[in-house]
Amino acid sequence: MRPSCWGLLLVVPLTALAQGREARASKPVSAAVAPRRVATPGVNWEGQVLRATGAGAPDLKAANPSQARLGAERSAKADAYRTLLERVRVLHVSADRSVGDEMARDDVRLRVEEAIRGYKVVAKRFFSDSGVELDVEVPLAVVTAALVESSAEAVIAFNGAGTRKYTGLVVDARGLGVKPVLAPRLLDASGKAVYGAAALPSQARGSTGVAAWFDDLDAAKRAALVGEKPMVVKATGAKGSDLVLAADDVKTLGEVDTRFLSEGRVVIVLQ
Repeated sequence: MRPSCWGLLLVVPLTALAQGREARASKPVSAAVAPRRVATPGVNWEGQVLRATGAGAPDLKAANPSQARLGAERSAKADAYRTLLERVRVLHVSADRSVGDEMARDDVRLRVEEAIRGYKVVAKRFFSDSGVELDVEVPLAVVTAALVESSAEAVIAFNGAGTRKYTGLVVDARGLGVKPVLAPRLLDASGKAVYGAAALPSQARGSTGVAAWFDDLDAAKRAALVGEKPMVVKATGAKGSDLVLAADDVKTLGEVDTRFLSEGRVVIVLQ
């Protein structure tokens, strides 16, 4: 049987494909269908998203280029999903527990996998060999929600009757050596939690997350997450990934309208 024209057209481009994703990425069909990458793969702690890029090669057995491209896109989606799973495993829930540690439990693993499957495609790049690359992202909040369940013992009564109004909380943790985690807690001097993932309503935990992490105080104060009038406090110490607040700040939090905490409007500043 004579080979199809489609098969002949793929012989040379697939040689380039075998040389790796980078070689193929330099030859997009056009700027219209192959936009520049809009996000850097990895975790964005400020924006609270996990990102990845998936690549798919065309299927030589496809009847035509359109079918080959559809197959490549399916492969790219599968590749992106695998990459997201690899990256989410190394994130930390707390200082001494990673997502991978938590996923040792089957029920948690299934919830995390389901959360990752809900990723959003933010960019597509099509190539002359019918290969495809996809940039995808998933909110860290949905991962946190899959890991952390509400606890009756951790319920915190957020004050909605305070006369002083703030739109969010900025915690200055510079100099304490803490690293970004998915579920940080704020403690008083006795070790009692005044804020944390388990105390958040499930809706806030799954949509906003527990806290964003910045490395610049001024940028943190301007973050949309904490609004126009954030309360700023200084962490006096750290216990793993938990931050200890000064007694005066804890007292103030008990007096102001803290409904912003129940919405996860918290930013932590590092370095």
